[in-house]
Amino acid sequence: MKNFSKIAILLSLTVIFTTQAVAAKKVRWSLAMTWPKNLKPLSTTPQKLSKLLEQMSGGNFIIKVDDAGKHKAPLGIFNYVKSGQYEMGHSASYYWKGIDTKTALITTTPFGMTMAEQQAWLFYGDGMKYMEKIYAPHGILSFPGGSTGVQMGGWFAKEIKNLDDLQGLKMRIPGIAGEVFAKLGVNVTNIAPGELYTSLDRGTIDALEWVGPAMDIKMGFHKIAPYYYTGWHEPASDMQFMINKKAYEKLPKEYQTMLLTAIKAVSAEMFYEHYHMSSDAWEQMKQQYPNIKVKTFPKEVLQAMKKATDEVMAQYGKDDPLFKEIYENQQSYMKKVREWTKISEYDYIKTSEMVH
Repeated sequence: MKNFSKIAILLSLTVIFTTQAVAAKKVRWSLAMTWPKNLKPLSTTPQKLSKLLEQMSGGNFIIKVDDAGKHKAPLGIFNYVKSGQYEMGHSASYYWKGIDTKTALITTTPFGMTMAEQQAWLFYGDGMKYMEKIYAPHGILSFPGGSTGVQMGGWFAKEIKNLDDLQGLKMRIPGIAGEVFAKLGVNVTNIAPGELYTSLDRGTIDALEWVGPAMDIKMGFHKIAPYYYTGWHEPASDMQFMINKKAYEKLPKEYQTMLLTAIKAVSAEMFYEHYHMSSDAWEQMKQQYPNIKVKTFPKEVLQAMKKATDEVMAQYGKDDPLFKEIYENQQSYMKKVREWTKISEYDYIKTSEMVH
């Protein structure tokens, strides 16, 4: 009986110490995302991260996700994370181009790498090294946060047959692609997502770029703009998870590992989900609106876009040596990896089409 009492006491002490240890490891973070809560799969990716971490940690590592409707600053995520107001953020790196032009290179570049090529550059080339260089001065850690892959070139009310058709065209298109189109005579504008359909319907704008079928179908652009152009400007379109560096360094090592592992998992899942959603959405679009015409920009327009892209990138490189270094590194990696892409993915698709 005495031995039993001793064992009971030891077990009680073990439970107490274990409970205290677990309690000491409880972490409560907040994450701000650029997206409204219903913009799947962008908005659901941070939510999946939160759920996975809760499960991996036995409920000890909790991340509360605030959507754009909650924190009211969809393009304020960078400052939220930098200041520590939020420990984490989910957005797209090119939104911070006004803070640092180099951030745009991490998302995608016109005529740049595909999603697979860019992920290879990020994880096995020099990509993560450069991402750290860009964000370290701001006290932020940045990691790939999912991809939409190749984004479509946009919805147009009228067909683009030549360069003259771009002159005076009113179009919503952000980032470096907007600068390229501006060089070609397009009146570029940026309009809040909630106003895009009305603006296109009323003729306030003649064209707009959004994402691809998975997200475009919800916006209804296909109902009023029949020309759907293939992509050139965002071939990879990586999102990002941002982490406040000081907050990260305070985490127990095992939680750091959990966090980075979970980020990789949900980021990969986002691409698969978006690919699936786009195939479903496109099937629905073409069945319900058979008047949609998928077009590729004419060769002379594409050549002008490429020339303008080179000019824009050269100017940024002239102003910022590190921008130049990163862009040249990307171009060099793409030249190498594209050879494999062509004889694997591209040639396989051509071969497969020959027998269908």
